[in-house]
Amino acid sequence: MPHAPLDLLLLPTWLVPVEPAGVVLLEHGLGVRDGRIALIAPRAEALKHGALQVLELPGRLLTPGLVNAHGHAAMTLFRGLADDLPLMTWLEQHIWPAEAKWVNEQFVQDGTELAIAEQLKGGITCFSDMYFFPETASHLVHSSGIRAQITIPVLDFPIPGARDADEALRKGLALFDDLKHHPRLSVAFGPHAPYTVSDDKLENIRMLAEELDAGIHMHVHETAFEVQQSLEQRGERPLARLARLDLLGPRFQAVHMTQIDDEDLALLVQSNTSVIHCPESNLKLASGFCPVEKLWQAGVNVAIGTDGAASNNDLDLLGETRTAALLAKAVAGDATALNAHSALRMATLNGARALGLDRQIGSLELGKAADMAVFNLSGLAQQPVYDPVSQLLYAGGRSCVEHLWVAGKQLLDAGQLTRLDEQRIIHTARAWGAKIASK
Repeated sequence: MPHAPLDLLLLPTWLVPVEPAGVVLLEHGLGVRDGRIALIAPRAEALKHGALQVLELPGRLLTPGLVNAHGHAAMTLFRGLADDLPLMTWLEQHIWPAEAKWVNEQFVQDGTELAIAEQLKGGITCFSDMYFFPETASHLVHSSGIRAQITIPVLDFPIPGARDADEALRKGLALFDDLKHHPRLSVAFGPHAPYTVSDDKLENIRMLAEELDAGIHMHVHETAFEVQQSLEQRGERPLARLARLDLLGPRFQAVHMTQIDDEDLALLVQSNTSVIHCPESNLKLASGFCPVEKLWQAGVNVAIGTDGAASNNDLDLLGETRTAALLAKAVAGDATALNAHSALRMATLNGARALGLDRQIGSLELGKAADMAVFNLSGLAQQPVYDPVSQLLYAGGRSCVEHLWVAGKQLLDAGQLTRLDEQRIIHTARAWGAKIASK
């Protein structure tokens, strides 16, 4: 019995599935049916299949959509507010006071919409968000068409939207129940950091995460000061404390990890914990260097995140990945460390794995969701092309992003957002900027 026609057939010059690793398919087609990848075949064979839409993509590279594994979406509205400061000064004297003054549901709605638009235009099809009013962020993810992990913020003190950790968790559980069948949204727990969440709260989060099979997303070992403070106050390193509390494991997403000794590495390997690397934020705040190559060689799953635009200052995951590749070489003292194909894997399949989504997204494989990005490598600055992945990483940029799909739905067409009003979003962001600056 003949198959139903494909909904979409893409015919790029280069197709990089990411899995298997290191593969570049030349002149192949990819077919989509019902939001999933239904065909990958040489061009001539692919053209034999009927398709409702055929898109010729000469000089273009087709990859899985990028996965931004850590960020604070609404903080786009604080972009550039307090630059060139160390982490704790930045947090305690600038960001936390600004959040106390300005963050409400409208702030989160407008900032998250700005972040989603920026990410879509940069080739990102999935992101993890760690911020206040997660219910508001989830509504925007739903309407925009992007994919996301929304985390429930938990700290030992009152936060916007919750009087205490217990209220934050109650609201989080309700959100989890509301979204448990959503095709593009997952909910995880987001305890801020070891120094802002007590043992009893962490134990409660561990129990809930086990019951719900949910992720735990947390800043860990972001600075040497954090580690030293923990040693002085508790007599143990933060990661060792989390291991003692039985939080580490495949569900745990350890963000930053700039301070790693041999015992830390052993804990990460034994527990199968993922590390999320945010190189540009770490560099800008002088937080330290995550030893990516050492982690990679030990078998730790390393993903990549932009962090928030208040400390980066952009949500450019492709640029972040380039920085990660270059920094990995310098830190390892080895020019072969984190090659371009491995770096792309870190920004796609490794990110999906960290978020527990690797069976759905992160690579172009039959049956997976059609989350895809097309990069134009036909420009002057990308010539000549010997290896399209290397060229994308080292000579390309988010300006090369041309088309993007999530679950087969096109959200970016020839560089234009299909569901979001870019000019309105810019106008709203400028209005927030003027209001915040005036105070």
